Amino acid sequence: MGNRGMEELIPLVNQLQDAFSSIGQNANLDLPQIAVVGGQSAGKSSVLENFVGKDFLPRGSGIVTRRPLVLQLINCPTEYAEFLQCKGKKFTDFDEVRQEIEAETDRVTGHNKGISPVPINLRVYSPNVLNLTLVDLPGMTKVPVGDQPADIEHQIRDMLMQFVTKDNCLLLAVSPANSDLANSDALKIAKEVDPQGQVYILDCLRTIGVITKLDLMDEGTDARDILENKLLPLRRGYIGVVNRSQKDIDGKKDITAALQAERKFFLSHPAYRHLADRMGTAYLQKVLNQVRPDRLRCQFSSLQSRQMSGPLSISLSPQQLTNHIRDTLPGLRSKLQSQLLSIEKEVEEYKNFRPDDPSRKTKALLQMVQQFAVDFEKRIEGSGDQVDTYELSGGAKINRVFHERFPFELVKVMAHTGVGVMSAGIGTGAFIGHVRHVFHDLCSVLRTGLFTPDMAFETIVKRQIAQLKEPCQKCVDLVISELVNTVRQCTNK
Repeated sequence: MGNRGMEELIPLVNQLQDAFSSIGQNANLDLPQIAVVGGQSAGKSSVLENFVGKDFLPRGSGIVTRRPLVLQLINCPTEYAEFLQCKGKKFTDFDEVRQEIEAETDRVTGHNKGISPVPINLRVYSPNVLNLTLVDLPGMTKVPVGDQPADIEHQIRDMLMQFVTKDNCLLLAVSPANSDLANSDALKIAKEVDPQGQVYILDCLRTIGVITKLDLMDEGTDARDILENKLLPLRRGYIGVVNRSQKDIDGKKDITAALQAERKFFLSHPAYRHLADRMGTAYLQKVLNQVRPDRLRCQFSSLQSRQMSGPLSISLSPQQLTNHIRDTLPGLRSKLQSQLLSIEKEVEEYKNFRPDDPSRKTKALLQMVQQFAVDFEKRIEGSGDQVDTYELSGGAKINRVFHERFPFELVKVMAHTGVGVMSAGIGTGAFIGHVRHVFHDLCSVLRTGLFTPDMAFETIVKRQIAQLKEPCQKCVDLVISELVNTVRQCTNK
């Protein structure tokens, strides 16, 4: 099969991804894809924007990518973008693409910097792109910022693992050149999940290294050893890229001009001049799109026969997405055939269905209960076709109750309680008089002594805590109401 025939596989896999996203499941199939992983602010978004040639990804401080973005690039004479959730609508203004990504992210995750594993599917048609499908994942972080949950690091890691642990997923590991490569979050993940990456980083079979921020390194230092694959070598090697600086982005510097500046940087830099033909965004795209499986397998075999006694200088043409799809097709076909046979067998059983058969009734009831549970879970998680696109419902509405309505009710209570009054520094006389009255009554009746009796303390604390009962009950009522509504929607189906 030629290169053109292989590239036709990418649209086929794209259709499968869209179909599975529409129904809210993946049919237990691990579709081949390229996942972009790296630490926060490593330059992942800039690499993807350079692929497209447009500014279309949200930017800002802290965690910006809060949902996986499945980016499907399709070479086409005209230039526009489409979202799976906005079927039939073509976006020609890429500023609107950014706004739609932000709005769709907030719709599921809210405005409190939370994250969600539910992907956003974006398809970009352009004459300036090569046929590729990539998944942009949230950057790894260690310290929660603002109102992020305390376990944000573990949440992001769990989300990444849902994608990168699959054997059919290639990893584009993005690391900045101006920090120690040994501390790279992307390579750490790659070493953990790559099937043979348990002993040597060299054994990582699914990982392609990308080094960013080469132009920001301290004067007198360079990343030559990394790019020559001598320091922490990877089987697929490393490719260096130079992205736009924040000043360039704020100044709306054209990406085409930025790519030309990138090319000039590698040609003129004394440390990278000899590697210029194997560096840059354009080469990275070609690497991900070329078909060179025979040479790759030959180099892998030769590499495995060598001793691991010292650093190795490796120059490989990494196996790209189309060849990766070709290698995984037999397994996908086998799994699909197995599922098809199972479904056909079930269809045959229903051909002889008898309404008065108790076993049939029991089976039908169990299937209905199971489907009800699946639909309920989807509505709470906000995934699949169970999402209301017109108003908040299910898990999103419950999330708002906990993060907006409940805190508001607590603030109202605090404004009328002793704690709130004292913290505000006003009206403390009445509160202190109340405390003095309680202590006087209890201490005089029970006994006199140097220490305050526990009963007096408990009496005051219980009265303060009782103030929280009403907002808590109101919160519970709102959550129960939404859960009942969700159950009603599932039963209607």
